[in-house]
Amino acid sequence: MKAILCRAYGLPDTLTLEDVPSLVPGPGEVLTQVKATSLNFPDTLTIRNLYQFKPALPFSPGSESSGIVKAVGEDVTHLKPGDHVFTFGSHGGLAEERLSDARVTIPIPDGMDFVTGASTLYAFGTSYHALKDRAQLKPGETLLVLGAAGGVGLAAVELGKLMGATVIAAASTAEKLAVCQEKGATYLINYSTEDLRERIKDITQGKGVDVVYDPVGDKWAEPAIRSLAWKGRYLIVGFAGGDIPKIPLNLALLKGSSLVGVFWGAFTQKEAALSLKNMQEIATLVMQGKISPHISKQYSLAEAPQALTDMMERKVIGKAVVVLDDE
Repeated sequence: MKAILCRAYGLPDTLTLEDVPSLVPGPGEVLTQVKATSLNFPDTLTIRNLYQFKPALPFSPGSESSGIVKAVGEDVTHLKPGDHVFTFGSHGGLAEERLSDARVTIPIPDGMDFVTGASTLYAFGTSYHALKDRAQLKPGETLLVLGAAGGVGLAAVELGKLMGATVIAAASTAEKLAVCQEKGATYLINYSTEDLRERIKDITQGKGVDVVYDPVGDKWAEPAIRSLAWKGRYLIVGFAGGDIPKIPLNLALLKGSSLVGVFWGAFTQKEAALSLKNMQEIATLVMQGKISPHISKQYSLAEAPQALTDMMERKVIGKAVVVLDDE
């Protein structure tokens, strides 16, 4: 089979497309013929050895895939060859075959195509867990989404609107903000040209926001926390901006606010039953047409390094998807 391999840590242009031996599932594993893999920002960190999960070299990047079950390992009873599934993990998706943990491999609904299947549950799973379980977002509250045009950001915009919140989307270009508006944002902030904190003051008439969804970190974290309303919740989702910010903890004290960690990957393992329930609810919302992933561009397997480069250069709005053919 063909696979994109990371043989040495580095930038996407160091990745290689190679022929490698087919895989065999072990106990508790599922072997999938990959049909589509959507890329997420952590994939750009994993290949540079900058992420908390560090696969042994060489490995195929790509965390989130959909495909068709080819074989199952011992003790796997909920899946069989021919099933259409979604699966994820720290790596393995940029290949024609993928071995996955059966516990995080689930059927995708009848009628859902593979591109949608590969693009939905990571972004919407993260954002749904963040807003529903961690922030307990309520109708009528105000939600600020930083990095709102990324995969998880757009999912948060769409879900926040669906949950009855007033959504403020913050992103770096007018093009990105236009997509955020299409997904349901009521207010838009271009933080490359506008003062984030002052705009939040204007929009909320000085009250501040109830929830901040932050997958960016870096220099935007502190002004966002300073913009929280009383008993506001700041969701720590990721650090796509680069630097992990150091926050003066007196800010949380003064606002009676909460700094809340969101680690969806660990949640799926530690609270598997609730995670599965969330995934089923997300799939239902997709099939009802209430939410949908925004696909920025589709790439071939050979073009996967370019897709990762585009993500690093902030050219992707929503999701970049690598689609594998049947050859």
